[in-house]
Amino acid sequence: MPSNGFEGKSAVITGGASGIGRALGYEFAERGARVGLLDMDGDGAAATARALSQKGLTAIGLPCDVTSEQECQTAISAVQSEFGGIDVLVNNAGITLREAFVDTQVAAYRKVMDVNFFGALNCTRVAIPSLIENRGMVIVMSSIAGFAPVLGRSGYCASKYALHGLFDTLRIELSGQGVHVMMVCPTFVKTNLQTRALGGDGRVTSHPQSTLGKLETPEQTAREIYAAALKKKRILIPTTMGKAAFWLSRLFPALYDRVVARQFKTELMR
Repeated sequence: MPSNGFEGKSAVITGGASGIGRALGYEFAERGARVGLLDMDGDGAAATARALSQKGLTAIGLPCDVTSEQECQTAISAVQSEFGGIDVLVNNAGITLREAFVDTQVAAYRKVMDVNFFGALNCTRVAIPSLIENRGMVIVMSSIAGFAPVLGRSGYCASKYALHGLFDTLRIELSGQGVHVMMVCPTFVKTNLQTRALGGDGRVTSHPQSTLGKLETPEQTAREIYAAALKKKRILIPTTMGKAAFWLSRLFPALYDRVVARQFKTELMR
């Protein structure tokens, strides 16, 4: 990227109607990028785009269910047509699942994989020709659950581990074509993701969330992602808690297991 960062570049952000996606829309737009916000909540994406436009920034908001290849094709093609190409794709759309494996239906796992894994795959497949042409960047929202187990989150962890397998490999495949891939692994961020968490039956659960460490705000996370993107980091683990989980799970896995089992025991209690 040029020294002025992403100014004048175009960025597509999925899950752009709220949470980290919305905050990233503001972060990129306020730094001079043209922003395409995609979300299943098309009205929410459009409202965020209008708010940015009212500030004199360049943004469009479009409906897109990332589990649909056709909707990804339609929405991303519309952004390409509007902005003349894509320089950055942020695969941010996601859902979570909180339930013990033995109490979770296979359909619930498929639902999480469809959004978190195949949603990112679908959007990247559509955007990749433009990203190669522009020597751009793919930013993938993973989680500490993408490199370390979290009790009661087997479906969520599986989807995030899968993202690392796909995009770490894609980074190597695209290295000679000038496209960079950055994985982002936050800990716990205060967004609507947790209030819409699925239970074992695939429906939104009322079971309370357990967390580890302090909740970050979407705005904090967005600033950290933008700064890391400027530096073309391979992986961003924003918090001290996340970094500790990364190294503890690798160097002392048995100890990590005990810590997580103690902290998240309520996830499996009924």
